[in-house]
Amino acid sequence: MARKASTFRIDPPVQLALENLSRVLRRPMNQLVNEALQDYLDRRSSAAEQTLELTLASLRAYRRRDPHFKDAIAAAVDAEATLGREDPAEGKVVIGKLVDGKLTEAPPAEGVNPLRAELRRLLNAS
Repeated sequence: MARKASTFRIDPPVQLALENLSRVLRRPMNQLVNEALQDYLDRRSSAAEQTLELTLASLRAYRRRDPHFKDAIAAAVDAEATLGREDPAEGKVVIGKLVDGKLTEAPPAEGVNPLRAELRRLLNAS
């Protein structure tokens, strides 16, 4: 594979150390940089691979415990039904009408949570 020229900014102390090592070892700076980068990439790739393997093992273990994700789905449904309007990740639920480009809010009916009612309807297939 043909080599490709690249431009990098190196901090002055690192540049000075590279120049000194190049002189002492009597090897081109380019060769030293390539060797250093390859060593760094080998180590980081190995660490990343181990992390991915641990994550995959964890997912497989979870799948064996809950093969159809029933517990996870039940927990998600319960969280949605419990949090409803107060879920900060969902934003603010506003009930009302858009009139002339402005929202006129209508107060929610007492004791009625539209999200909870819809989830129950879907779960009960009613």
